[in-house]
Amino acid sequence: MIELLRTNDIVLLSVIEAILTSERVDFFLADQHMSTLEGSTGFMQRRILVPIDVVERARRLMREAGFGAELADR
Repeated sequence: MIELLRTNDIVLLSVIEAILTSERVDFFLADQHMSTLEGSTGFMQRRILVPIDVVERARRLMREAGFGAELADR
């Protein structure tokens, strides 16, 4: 799995999840429960991970949706 993005912005996470789901791109939301446990300090960011074989497609979808600046390793 490759990291697509890392953020504390739950609205951004929801939008990206919706985009990937609608395009049938498999993903995994990592650190979701850890970020909840640490409270609102922003220490632990959530990460969206995608399989290596769809990472370029997922990045293209993100750029097309206007979220290219949010990508890990742009």
